[in-house]
Amino acid sequence: MPSDVHSAAPALVDLTLKLEESTALDGAVRAATPLAHAIVANPTVRDVLQGRPLGHALHPVLTDLPIGAWLSATVLDLTAGPAARPAASRLLGLGILAAVPTAISGWSEWAEADRPSQRVGVVHAAANVLALSLYAGSWFARRGGRHGTGVAMSLAATTVAGAGAYLGGHLAVARKLGTRDPAYADGSSGHTPTGAEQADPPMEGGAGI
Repeated sequence: MPSDVHSAAPALVDLTLKLEESTALDGAVRAATPLAHAIVANPTVRDVLQGRPLGHALHPVLTDLPIGAWLSATVLDLTAGPAARPAASRLLGLGILAAVPTAISGWSEWAEADRPSQRVGVVHAAANVLALSLYAGSWFARRGGRHGTGVAMSLAATTVAGAGAYLGGHLAVARKLGTRDPAYADGSSGHTPTGAEQADPPMEGGAGI
């Protein structure tokens, strides 16, 4: 990026670009690579995780499930009375369960990304792991009768999850990381697949895949 454009960018953009360029993250990328490759080793599993039946990546669809459950729990914590505590706990639990397939689908996309996107991806994943741990701690605290502690942990988790979501948005929107059907390649509507595309072509990736 030209220096004048870079200097005019918002602070969050500068920080994200630094993550993309940070070779210090390459160790984490190398450590995560075997797991990601194992997830996509089976072609059938890979196609499901990358959303081939949908025509585009599955991961963005799944992220709504844990985020929606956790944010709903937070709304109940902040606006409802003690009668809503069991519902908030159930929503936390549902979000924790939904986070597992969501993460797996994300690793399936990460496995085929370029190195700058993988660097951002490992920070995105680390933020999500920390958020998940805090939400799990909140759930256990509530189960143990420590509601105030549970609420505090949920609020902290929401903050961390928001940072992770920002990086996920960067990958999906700014870097267009995500598999898609070749029929979408020209960006037009009403595209008619060619004979080669009709013969069950591989899913395309986003930038750098």
